[in-house]
Amino acid sequence: MKDIRNLKESQELELKSEWSDSCLRSLCAFANTDGGKLMLGIDDEGKILGIKNSKEMLEVIPNKINNHLGIIPKVTLHSSDGKEIISIEIPLASSQVSYRSKFYVRSGSTNQELNGDDLTRFLYSKNRISWEGIPEEKASIKEDIKLETIEKFKNIAAKRFPIVKEEKNVENLLRKLNLVEGKFLKRAAILLFGNDPKKFYISAIIRIGKFLSDTNVISTDEINGNLFEQAENALEILKTKYLVSKFRYEGIYRKEDLEYPEEALREAIINSIIHKDYLGPHIQLRVDLDKLSLWNAGTLSKDLRIEDLKKVHKSSPRNKIIAEVFFKAGLIENWGRGTVDITDYCKAAGLPEPEFIEEQGGFTVNFYKDIYNEENLKRLGFSDRQIKAVKFVKEKSGF
Repeated sequence: MKDIRNLKESQELELKSEWSDSCLRSLCAFANTDGGKLMLGIDDEGKILGIKNSKEMLEVIPNKINNHLGIIPKVTLHSSDGKEIISIEIPLASSQVSYRSKFYVRSGSTNQELNGDDLTRFLYSKNRISWEGIPEEKASIKEDIKLETIEKFKNIAAKRFPIVKEEKNVENLLRKLNLVEGKFLKRAAILLFGNDPKKFYISAIIRIGKFLSDTNVISTDEINGNLFEQAENALEILKTKYLVSKFRYEGIYRKEDLEYPEEALREAIINSIIHKDYLGPHIQLRVDLDKLSLWNAGTLSKDLRIEDLKKVHKSSPRNKIIAEVFFKAGLIENWGRGTVDITDYCKAAGLPEPEFIEEQGGFTVNFYKDIYNEENLKRLGFSDRQIKAVKFVKEKSGF
């Protein structure tokens, strides 16, 4: 074994001077997160104390872990500076693990008990159940599906999903789209084609606000309806109420451009709808003087990093059923290219590259109006003194 002196606790390592049943909480958290190792005979500061009854513990510990957690661990005896140390290795479990009917996960060097929506998400994930795919027993096609949206979908999806055009029976169509299970509509069906999804899922809306400062809001709108209506109406309200259009001429023809590229905004809104965690808060679209921010609940999948978003990457939508229906409707053009296209649209318009951030349990895309705003200059590495100089020149010259 490698040198075990001066170890520090981490996401995958816990140090304990001696065994107690509280160790089972940490092992439960390891099993539910990414796996990990618990070292006995070492205190929190990394000082090696040793285990006196190591032979007995090599028999007791595996049985306790198996009896309480249902896991067979790897338990190994080591020696360091003449003192015996026990390591307990726990792999990532394929299904959820509980300790005394409670579920724990590892966060940094701490164990966190899961409750409420966090517990629900965890159980869905471990059982490979998607929230959108669960049947909604209180809903019916007759009462809760908007036929107008169904007809619009049939028209725009005819190219990629030709069989949809001739389907007259709404239930058959929804079944072909994987939106019905047994005799019940799935939650995705309510979101995509519902008369009023908010009646079932309170956060299934988009809220837009225009701000003069961090806290001074001068206008707000709430975008309701099904997801197709939200995607369309959010962009339309942005264009007519919140954003400025710039006019130019190409020869004798007058052209109109939004201050942010319309294609990039459309792509970002659809991305937020597809990737939103519908157990979390509503989608939030904030329009400030020099930037536009779009936030949705739900972080990136574990195998995707922020830096991957500027290149073609693996597509991993949170809501796969919703994503597939949007693809059939022609609203998603390329898998794994959404954030790349957003970036390209902004660069083509002469704007800074958008900023992608994971924050507050969700994902944000920031659009910047010009390359000389303070946040963009900071991202480019300008010092406070340089930023003041740029802002001074900007104000005096009017560019």
